Amino acid sequence: METIEVKLESFEGPLDLLLHLIDKNKVDIYDIPISLITGQYMEYLDNMSEEDLSKMSDFVVMASTLLDIKCRMLLPKEVNEEGEEIDPRTELVQKLLEYKIYKYMSYELKDMQIDAGHFLFKSSSMPKEIADMKAPVDYEKLLGDTTLKKLNDIFQEMLRRQENKVDPIRSKFGRIEKEEVNAEEKQKYIRDYASTHKKFSFRQLLSDSHSRQEIIVTFLVVLEMMKTGEFSVTQNSYEDDINIEVLQAA
Repeated sequence: METIEVKLESFEGPLDLLLHLIDKNKVDIYDIPISLITGQYMEYLDNMSEEDLSKMSDFVVMASTLLDIKCRMLLPKEVNEEGEEIDPRTELVQKLLEYKIYKYMSYELKDMQIDAGHFLFKSSSMPKEIADMKAPVDYEKLLGDTTLKKLNDIFQEMLRRQENKVDPIRSKFGRIEKEEVNAEEKQKYIRDYASTHKKFSFRQLLSDSHSRQEIIVTFLVVLEMMKTGEFSVTQNSYEDDINIEVLQAA
């Protein structure tokens, strides 16, 4: 049997020693050669010095476990209620896998602790007038019971209505060029419209829209103007139109 030179200080317990022996012999943890590992484990115990006796109890318990597994593997195979063979090493393998997970987790935590020591933190230096600043618009009051789902449903309904206006025959004539819609120009149009209409519906705002892209841009601009507090939007029911009220001048 090959002689091994080990020190107790290198291992934190019997499971740590077993993992070392498994790695050293390059064997599969799921198919541990019990005879080989037990022999090397017992050799390690024989080399322990007397001052280590107070730490030997766990190692001795594991030694008895290894000897028990070794004896059971020499006996005829045991079977469970389903008729499957019982591997005497199963419980030991499970403990080794769990220990290995915890061991490498501890390495990760140690590395994180070391990395954390490289970071410096400073207390907040934000000016008091900025920290105490409140948003000029109460978004919860502005939106009311309007939700993103409701807005999306309304938007989809507007798109369907716009599609219904398209002649399915004539729309296929010729080549349709992509229409570019400028968001800034659309915002200027909406502001001009709002300057003469303090209350209006989203459908009225789309009266001069001719494409899906233009409807999308108009919808996004209205959302942005809601965010900045220029508009307030309400809807009485799911099928009703969106009602827009001008709150302040741009």
